[in-house]
Amino acid sequence: MRTVNPFIGRRHFMAATVAGTIGAFLPLAPAHASTAPPSSGAETLSSATSAGSTSSGTTSSFLIGSPGAPEFAGDTSIRPFKYHAPDEALADLKRRIAATRWPDRETVKDTTQGVQSDTMHKLAAHWGTDYDWRKCEARLNALPQFMTNIDGLDIHFIHVKSKHAGALPVIVTHGWPGSIIEQLKIIGPLTDPTAHGGSAADAFDVVIPSLPGHGFSGKPEAVGWDPQRIARAWGTLMIRLGYTKYVAQGGDWGNAVTEQMALQQPAGLVGIHTNMPATLPDNISAALAGGPAPTGLQGDEKYAWDQLDFFWKHGLAYAQEMSAKPQTLYALADSPIGLAAWMLDHDLRSYELIARVFDGVPEGLSKDDVLDNVTLYWLTNTAVSSARLYWESKLAFFAPKGVPLPAAVSAYPDEIYTAPESWTKAAYPKLIHYNRLPKGGHFAAWEQPQSFSQELRDSFRSLR
Repeated sequence: MRTVNPFIGRRHFMAATVAGTIGAFLPLAPAHASTAPPSSGAETLSSATSAGSTSSGTTSSFLIGSPGAPEFAGDTSIRPFKYHAPDEALADLKRRIAATRWPDRETVKDTTQGVQSDTMHKLAAHWGTDYDWRKCEARLNALPQFMTNIDGLDIHFIHVKSKHAGALPVIVTHGWPGSIIEQLKIIGPLTDPTAHGGSAADAFDVVIPSLPGHGFSGKPEAVGWDPQRIARAWGTLMIRLGYTKYVAQGGDWGNAVTEQMALQQPAGLVGIHTNMPATLPDNISAALAGGPAPTGLQGDEKYAWDQLDFFWKHGLAYAQEMSAKPQTLYALADSPIGLAAWMLDHDLRSYELIARVFDGVPEGLSKDDVLDNVTLYWLTNTAVSSARLYWESKLAFFAPKGVPLPAAVSAYPDEIYTAPESWTKAAYPKLIHYNRLPKGGHFAAWEQPQSFSQELRDSFRSLR
């Protein structure tokens, strides 16, 4: 039986060819979220744009309708945003954790039956007793956060500007089961490089939006919010912020959105970076789709094939379900432990790292790091709304897209697959940077923020 690609939208399974088979919000102003606008639209725009022009492409604050201002239909205001979870919601979370109806233990001593009981019991014990969401909430609310409506949907984003002149704007997009939590550790190194081992010439202005249906962004109420539409919205966002020259970064769904931006070439975008590139040659795609196994692979290519072969055979259950029937995942909205287990099962290397964390082994992530992310999904009830992106997308996830802009790739060893340099050069005609890192996995910015930040500095230096 031929395996159907889980990374192509449900409605397009049967039309997929062999070559194409490779491949979590609250209402706008709930009682616990503050988006009260300043007294005028001009003040709103000023709060989110630079005070003057720089070589990085930032422009002066402007009034809608003034000379040189972009025109948008409808409300284009940018409103400050803060979030405060109701005490009742946090109490309910603790109650649900304590009331978990646990299944029997797995009948094996390894991970072949899925997320292991010991890991989940340790996670539940920490989440239900020692974990404090208010710490994460305070960290988020200390950052400049905003909300703006694009194409009829409220988009939440973090926007931190560097103190250094000439900072290069970058829009960074998370994936699933990630969120803006993934990128918090890179904000300091990117915006203030002199305090983190870099030079002022490497400074960035950082924009981190929440994907539609994820975190604090709006939940689409109609179909159509696929990566291409999100990419167009991101282009609008960067124009609305006044940026005339910028770069984009993404991994997981963030890569899909970022590559679509590069294909659309919105005004101002000059290059992209990805830590989960789409590079698969046709013979690899065909083999994964049920064709004969590739021959003659050696070194990095053989390592990548082994990773892909394992993932296709053992790691696709989550993507297949969300691609086919995301609405069926009611249990994720009802059980915090069910939600956490589903999110931990994304890929084996990430799960193994998280399991070690809950065993007390020092890693790039902490127990609270993991639970900050899961708790954000829980409090915003975005398990199902985020899953719908898998249903919406028609893209062959890992197939090269012919990105026409300068592109940079950072290949981490514990990613779903570590793209070899040979495949990467063939997939990105204007490759400006490739580096194979010694440590890190799917959540590279979250797990390895120092190397990740340095990769962005190195990647985009030539585009400043």
